[in-house]
Amino acid sequence: MAKKKQDTDVRAELYLRAQIVYGAFIVVALCVIARLVWVMLPNTETAYNAERLESRIFFSDTIISRRGSILARDGEPLATSILRYRIDFDMGSEGFDDEDVFRENVDSLSKLLSAFFGDRSAADYRKRMMAEREQHLKWVYSHDSIVKRSSDLLTWIVDNLRDDAYHVIKVDTAVRDHRPVQILPRAVDFNEWQTLSKYPILNGNMGVTFKKEILDQRVYPYGELGRRTLGAITSNLSEADREKARGQYGIEYIHAEDLRGTNGRSLRQRIAPGFSTTVHSDSSLVASDGYDVVTTLDVDIQHAADAALRRQMIDQKAIWGTTMVMEVATGDILAMVNLGETAEGSGIYYEKENYALSRRIEPGSTFKLVSLLALVEDCGLPITQQYQTYEGRRVQVGGARGPMVQDDHNIGGMIDMKTATAQSSNVYFADAIYQNYKNDNQRYLDFLHHLALDRSVGFDEWGEKRPLILDVKNWNAHTLPNMGYGYAIEMPPIRILTLYNAVANGGRMVAPRLVREVKNGDEVVEEYPTRVMVEKICSEATLAAVRECLEETALTGTTKTFFRDTVALRVASKTGTAKVAQDGDGRGVPYTANYYMGSVVAYFPAENPKYTILTSILTNRSRGRNYYGAGLSGPVVRDLVNYIFYRDEEWHEPITPSPSQLVPVEVKGGNIAQVRRVADKFSPRISFTDREGWGVARMDTLLNVDVKTIERDGMMPNVVGMGLKDALYILESRGLSVTFTGRGTVRRQSIAVGQAIKPGQKVKIELK
Repeated sequence: MAKKKQDTDVRAELYLRAQIVYGAFIVVALCVIARLVWVMLPNTETAYNAERLESRIFFSDTIISRRGSILARDGEPLATSILRYRIDFDMGSEGFDDEDVFRENVDSLSKLLSAFFGDRSAADYRKRMMAEREQHLKWVYSHDSIVKRSSDLLTWIVDNLRDDAYHVIKVDTAVRDHRPVQILPRAVDFNEWQTLSKYPILNGNMGVTFKKEILDQRVYPYGELGRRTLGAITSNLSEADREKARGQYGIEYIHAEDLRGTNGRSLRQRIAPGFSTTVHSDSSLVASDGYDVVTTLDVDIQHAADAALRRQMIDQKAIWGTTMVMEVATGDILAMVNLGETAEGSGIYYEKENYALSRRIEPGSTFKLVSLLALVEDCGLPITQQYQTYEGRRVQVGGARGPMVQDDHNIGGMIDMKTATAQSSNVYFADAIYQNYKNDNQRYLDFLHHLALDRSVGFDEWGEKRPLILDVKNWNAHTLPNMGYGYAIEMPPIRILTLYNAVANGGRMVAPRLVREVKNGDEVVEEYPTRVMVEKICSEATLAAVRECLEETALTGTTKTFFRDTVALRVASKTGTAKVAQDGDGRGVPYTANYYMGSVVAYFPAENPKYTILTSILTNRSRGRNYYGAGLSGPVVRDLVNYIFYRDEEWHEPITPSPSQLVPVEVKGGNIAQVRRVADKFSPRISFTDREGWGVARMDTLLNVDVKTIERDGMMPNVVGMGLKDALYILESRGLSVTFTGRGTVRRQSIAVGQAIKPGQKVKIELK
């Protein structure tokens, strides 16, 4: 009986337990049904959950627009954008939880990355990834957990009351740092990513372990060339940083709206960890790329100007310098170079500041063109008008309270205006301006306004400083005489260039232009036509007189060293030397600090001007060998004149020499065919007779030419007997650094004929 009763109690207990389990299932089922009904009814929680679910399936992706390019006048890119991909690893990802799988994949990926980039060993890549994972994914103790020993339901029902039915385990929780980690050494382009996307981890085999960030990477094909004009932006430009990182100067800044473009938007659906596809949506937006900005810059001339200015500044240990080349008819700036020292005395120069626009300094003798125009046009004086210059002595101009003025060399006593311009006489122009305007200062100021010297040239957004001209009521006894030779007035170099270009342009003053048009593909969106500042600065008679004076400067005056040997190319020029009250950083200093700005302006060909060039260099008298305008800036202008002349032979006008200009030239080492090949470099400055081995040439060209040495670039040519211009062209075309003394024709060269030469090698020639 006891056994039967015991069996009955067990069955009853099992039945009771089964009822309990059955009842539990019924309760759970009712809860599920209630929850489904709740979900189907509209309510806040339902909407929230639906949004969460949708956000896990669909997401909005930004389509980065491509920034427009900055182009040279011939379409050559000066700044352009390339879309690249930056791979940001999530080292705290759940995909990296399995230690063994992670190590296996990292080993393979490290070897592949090392072979692909070649920047470091596979061991270094592996060490970096292991260290980053250890830092971003940490397992820490969280709590203890009671766990049943068996997962069998029946056993659990029977044994749940036993003391050893459960056991305690320690539970660790992952502490994840999802901040992006860049393992790859650089961003990659589309083709490179096609290869990388097949590598372990990067192919998505471990889930969402990285993010591919699209970058608009800015590329400057010519490096720092013209950087102050072009501007600059961060090379890796992410969407979040587009506004903050844009260039704060130059074209990148001024035309930011044109270049930027508009980002697009697309809806994407996740189809697997790390993978998604685009789906159609009315909210999608196509990206619009930025417009291209076409500049007036000529890459070749910009290169030549940068090299010439840099070479001269290093040689003279200068502080900063600028050089510009302007197309006469249009005002187009073909080159604008601005170089400054990285640190005082370093001798290393870069595009530090746009000195052509931002430095407002007393111009010195280049301003004498204004005095020349005023005296001839406004006062009606002929260029034969004479004034006393006192043989270079220091004299007082402007009465008892006037300034003391002195010429830097003995020009003579009574000289005319043409000589005063050529020899850059301070005394002449100070006295002439004072004598003609002392009774009507406002008249002189009005003439300056007529020349638009009180205005900027239109680069205000670029940081151009407006000229500083004092109102007459603020003048003193020194102001008028000092203005006569370039003091008591301040203006940036671009303003002086614009004035000289107006003389070259037949009296029509056009504003400088750096941007010609904005384009969307082949469509012109906006044009920037040539802008006229003054239709006519003076009469034709005045213009002819002024041009004659400027040409005389190149023939017999302060720039004769650079241009007097030129017969086929006539140049008009002017030098300027100003003692300035500003140091290299633009801070005010006394004149006794010995800071000088030396300038040279030239336009050519003088009879039909096509180009105007200005170079201004700031130095301290204690640093370099030269501080006068001719010595500081003359070599730069000369090199650019030569470069452009020999490059642009298509605009050379045919020259028919007079008999007095033709001389027989004996040719050594070759026949007439060889001579003609060499002569192509000087065309059309040479003509020939039919006599074998003889030719006729202009007085300053090929004399005693050794054809063999000129045809071979690797050996020192024979330039003895040549004029300076031809000798310089031949030698510098081989990359030689040339210095010379004397004038006339070459009589001696420091490197023997036929000796091997290399670019950068120095050679000295003597002329007599």
